[in-house]
Amino acid sequence: MTVPNDPFDRLHRALQGPVQPSSDFDLNLALHPGPRNLRPAAVLVGLMPAPDGLRVVLTKRSAQLKHHPGQIAFPGGKLDATDPSLVAAALREAHEEVGLDPSSVEVLGIMPAHETVTGFNITPVLARLPETFRPTPETGEVDEVFFTPFSHLADPARYRVEHRIWGGQRRAYYTVPWGPYYIWGATARILRALAERMQP
Repeated sequence: MTVPNDPFDRLHRALQGPVQPSSDFDLNLALHPGPRNLRPAAVLVGLMPAPDGLRVVLTKRSAQLKHHPGQIAFPGGKLDATDPSLVAAALREAHEEVGLDPSSVEVLGIMPAHETVTGFNITPVLARLPETFRPTPETGEVDEVFFTPFSHLADPARYRVEHRIWGGQRRAYYTVPWGPYYIWGATARILRALAERMQP
């Protein structure tokens, strides 16, 4: 039976229909390097029911990592040769990074791939997590796992465009701060694409 205003029903409907891929260059089209070989990767956009509504699982990357230390990210990573699919890659990485049992996950669908400035083509995999999920961070990669209200992330008005100098050039990027967490870059762009699709 369909529950009125069921957020998962809205998510299923939001995943239907053709949508353009997103890119770190969406706000910086003049800086796009042109055709290039992108490395496939996948992230898990995990949504967990809670008494006050859905919550999205995010991580704060370890400050000791060589790439993107301390940044807010989804669990995920590059496609390995042993991964049978991008969905499998996202589930494997989530298991490694936050202790999520893949057998407890209901995959809802995938979003169009997101191109990063660092040369990855990231496929976001949307999934329903069990209410009993309690994360176990992998200390070598993850400093913290936290849950952000989906109502905050699904509101396009929460997003803003900021700028910084990167590689000697001024670049624009999306942010969607929440509490002490500065969510920006590819993570914010993927979430904004989902927020746009959730609109009536």
